[in-house]
Amino acid sequence: MSTDYQALAKKLMARAKKKGAQQAEVFIEVGREASVRVRDGEIEDLTQATSKGVGVRVFVKKRLGFAWTSDFTEGSLNAFVDRAVALAGAAAPNTLNGLPDRSDLRGHHDVGALFDPKVANLRPEWKIEAAIEMEKAGKSVDPRIKTFESVGAGESVSEVYLASSEGFTGGYQGTYAYLFAVPVAAEGDQLQTSYWVDYKRFLDKLDSPEAVGKEAARRAVRMLGAKKVKSQRVPVIFDPMMAASFVGSIASAANGDAVFKQSSFLASKLGEKIAPDTVTIVDDGLLKDGIATSPFDGEGVPTRTTRLVDRGVLSAFLYDAFTARKAKTHSTGNASRGYRTMPHIGTNNLYLEAGSQSPEAIIKGVKNGFYVTAMLGHGANMVTGEFSRGANGLWIENGELTRPVQEVTVAGKLLDMLQSIDAIGNDLTFRGNTAAPTIRFKELTVSGE
Repeated sequence: MSTDYQALAKKLMARAKKKGAQQAEVFIEVGREASVRVRDGEIEDLTQATSKGVGVRVFVKKRLGFAWTSDFTEGSLNAFVDRAVALAGAAAPNTLNGLPDRSDLRGHHDVGALFDPKVANLRPEWKIEAAIEMEKAGKSVDPRIKTFESVGAGESVSEVYLASSEGFTGGYQGTYAYLFAVPVAAEGDQLQTSYWVDYKRFLDKLDSPEAVGKEAARRAVRMLGAKKVKSQRVPVIFDPMMAASFVGSIASAANGDAVFKQSSFLASKLGEKIAPDTVTIVDDGLLKDGIATSPFDGEGVPTRTTRLVDRGVLSAFLYDAFTARKAKTHSTGNASRGYRTMPHIGTNNLYLEAGSQSPEAIIKGVKNGFYVTAMLGHGANMVTGEFSRGANGLWIENGELTRPVQEVTVAGKLLDMLQSIDAIGNDLTFRGNTAAPTIRFKELTVSGE
């Protein structure tokens, strides 16, 4: 870790204070990313980029000023700090403005290693070889895999430093590597695509390119011949990818700002039973090896484990410092930001806790129903709780996955959907920062023909 950036953050914070800021916070990001996409064994796109920037947030008599720059020359840095202070002087005051309180900036945890030297020192050829291997492996699954819409690999190395006039200075380094494949299966006049992906902080924990390519291809091929079904109400199962999307919708409704504005269907439900005992949804900034794990959030507040839904009871909302102040509570360590942006509420590692049943057993328990493997659009209304999304997947008959289905809509109300969860799988696996196991809803509306 570079002590120069840590010292620079403190220096800029001190300058802001000298220029008249009662409170000042400096956020520095340094990183590099590299990615590749291939098509038919040839490199289609190869990108390597480095970035470095600093954002400063200041408060002058409860007036907010914010500025950022990627120019690290001394003159530019001094001028941009002075500009932030000047902007604060011209802003309207708000009694809720301010940095997190000193008490909220204490109690940081050891989150373990977030940096993998193997990722940081990857050969440039690794990405190309991995992408070509995914494509080759996918095509070997079935001759009907004709091409790939996209297939690629990449890695990221980053450093974050923060200095606050309220008594916190810290920094950390992180890495991640990823693989993705989007194959196209063709039969007659029909084309079907699917995808598979994996993100991990540590290279040794990343799925093999062969595994990613083959799983993506298998998912595409099984959709060939897909048709609509008649409209009906049936049990509906979300595969882990779709279940993760559903959990993300619930977390969006638990955003403290939306709750404060009464623009969330969960606003009046705190402390109420909204799901069965088997349902626990967690936002965890301390998860071992998590993609979104960090010792502190975008304001220096320690990250933590927050149970949004605890054994069916809505137990918490997510806050940054400003929204917490509005709601007369404390930040939950969920301030998300980059050096170009102001802090806003985000999730860390978000997941639905695993259940005890295998996905096979969950499917076997359905006589007639729908197994959803892909959804289209963003059909969840956080204000009303209405849910309606285009969906593709496989029809279930007598406990078996049978024919592929496409161009149908799955609809319900998010609260009703939560309450109707009657099975949760044991197949929780993270492929990013939001995850869930297989889940089954007792009954939803599937609209088709």
